[in-house]
Amino acid sequence: MLKRLTAECIGTAWLVIGGCGAAIFAAGVPDIGIGLLGVSLAFGLSVVTMAYAITHISGCHLNPAVTIGLWMNKRFAAEDVFPYIIAQVVGATLGAAILYFILSGKTGIDIAAAGFATNGFGEHSPGGFSLQSALITEIVMTFMFVMVILGATDSKSHAALAPLAIGLCLTLIHLISIPVTNTSVNPARSTGVAIIEGGWAIDQLWLFWVAPIVGAVLAGLTYRWFQKA
Repeated sequence: MLKRLTAECIGTAWLVIGGCGAAIFAAGVPDIGIGLLGVSLAFGLSVVTMAYAITHISGCHLNPAVTIGLWMNKRFAAEDVFPYIIAQVVGATLGAAILYFILSGKTGIDIAAAGFATNGFGEHSPGGFSLQSALITEIVMTFMFVMVILGATDSKSHAALAPLAIGLCLTLIHLISIPVTNTSVNPARSTGVAIIEGGWAIDQLWLFWVAPIVGAVLAGLTYRWFQKA
């Protein structure tokens, strides 16, 4: 279990470093910024690379919603859910802390003003979308993400290609929802950067736990229904 939790911690840290790091450091660079497409790909690639690296160790969840979805689908032991979630949140916070220390090395930087790839709604939504829009987006996107994970990793599917399907799905999700919430679908990812931001992101963090968990539970139950004879 220690090895599994360590793998989840490292993997979730890499997700935050890869995805949020691309958003923080590379998205808005004049002339050569990677923009929406680049950040979306960065999140997808971080999942693909870790999936090939640690799936055989921990299953490569990297996300409390994924862990809960797998549990709802009866593919994951109930007693392991909470330890996995703790490891994921610790990893996300570690990844965010690493980004903070890198960013703080830039003269005159204001961490709060930089946004730190936090998730938000209302005035903190990149596109000014409401709480209702954010809630629907996060539930639907997480539902589809967990559905793809459950399908791609099904024993009847092609397991070797699962990381690519999952990574591409996460890329697509970011292309859709970055303008709405800056894309969470992952409570750990949201928590890590919210802790560093330390202000409004903490106040709005509840939505980025509630909505992904609701989406994951619905996906786990739906895929279980598909599997019934």
